[in-house]
Amino acid sequence: MIRTIMTFRPALSVIFTSTLLCAAPAFSMTIGLVAPQHGPYALLGEQMEAGARAASQASDDKLVMIDESCEAGSGTAIADELIAAKVDAAIGFLCSESLETSLPKLADAHIPALTLSVRWPTIMEDALKKHWPFYRMAPSNKAETSKIVDVLVSQWPGFAVALIDDGTIRGRELVDSLRAPLEQRGMKAVFNDTYRPGQEQQISLVRRLKKAGATHVFIGGDRADISIIARDAKAESIALTVMGGDGMRAADRPVPLADSVLAVTTPNYATLPSAQAVTAKFRKNNIEPDGYTLPAYAAVQFLNAASQQADNQPLGDAIAKTMVQTVIGPISFDAHHELSENPYQLLEWRDGAFQTPLTQ
Repeated sequence: MIRTIMTFRPALSVIFTSTLLCAAPAFSMTIGLVAPQHGPYALLGEQMEAGARAASQASDDKLVMIDESCEAGSGTAIADELIAAKVDAAIGFLCSESLETSLPKLADAHIPALTLSVRWPTIMEDALKKHWPFYRMAPSNKAETSKIVDVLVSQWPGFAVALIDDGTIRGRELVDSLRAPLEQRGMKAVFNDTYRPGQEQQISLVRRLKKAGATHVFIGGDRADISIIARDAKAESIALTVMGGDGMRAADRPVPLADSVLAVTTPNYATLPSAQAVTAKFRKNNIEPDGYTLPAYAAVQFLNAASQQADNQPLGDAIAKTMVQTVIGPISFDAHHELSENPYQLLEWRDGAFQTPLTQ
C-alpha cells in the first residue's frame, strides 16, 4: 500500500505544481516601497501602501514593503534590504534621512528611486552631480515659488500687495524667494512684516496691514495662523484678500478656514477626472484616497510604463525619457530629474474644500 501511494504521489505532485505555475502571476517588475510602518508617520505610510498595492495588483507588479524609520543613517540598511529583495526600482521615501544614505548604494546597484515627499534641494544636487538614477515626484520648492509669482503677477496687478511671514525657516525662505522675481516683473510689496505664529489672535497685524494700505496679502505661514488672520480681518471689517502657499493643505483646525481664502498648492487628486475610476474603487473598499495614496498609485503606473519602454537600456535612463498619463495626470521628468509639469494650482477654499476659484 505504501508503494502504491508513493507510486501515485509524483504524478499528483506534477499536476499540482503545474496548476500552481499556471495560476501564479507573472510579475512585470518588482517595486520596493519605502514607507513608515510604525511611529508618528505610520498613517502616511499606510496611504503610500494603499496606493502602491492597488496599482501593483492592477499591473501584476510585485510590491516589497520596506519600513522607514526616518532616523539619520537609516538609509544604508534600507538600501541593503532593497538590493537583497532584487527590486527593479524603489518608491516612497518620506524622509530625507532615508534618502541621503540609501541613494549611493542604490545607484551602485542600478536601482532607480522616486521620492513622493522629499524636497530637500541638496539631495537632488548630489544626485545630478553623481549621475544617480534619482527622480522627484514631489514638486520642488522652486516650482512652488514659480507658480506663486505667476499667480500674484497675473491675478493681483494694480493691487496693494503685502508679503508677510511667520519667521520660521520655511515661511521666511518662501517669502524671501518671491521678492526679487516679483520686483523684476513690476510688483513691489507695499508692506513687509514678520508676525509671531501660534497666537490666539492677530488683530494688531491686520490693523498694520490696513494702515499700510494693503488690500491683498500673501502669507508664508501655516494654515492655523492664516485662518486666524483671515478671521480677524473680517472681524475688524478690513477688506483683505488672503493667500497662502502649500502649507495650506493641512487640517482645518483649530480655527476653520473662511471661504474665499486662496492657496497655491497641489490639487486634491481624488477630484481630478483622471482619478475618478480609481477613486471609486478605493471608496468601494471603504478607503478614502487621501494624501499620498494616489501619488503612490501613479508612481507604480509610471514605473510599469517606463519598464515596458526600456528595451535594453537601464530603467533609470528609460525613466528620463518616459511620459505617462497617470491617475494624477501626466508625469515626466526634466533634465534636472524634477517633474516636467508644475502641479501647483491657484485654489480657493469654498464649502469645506479647496476648489478652482469661481473667478480668476
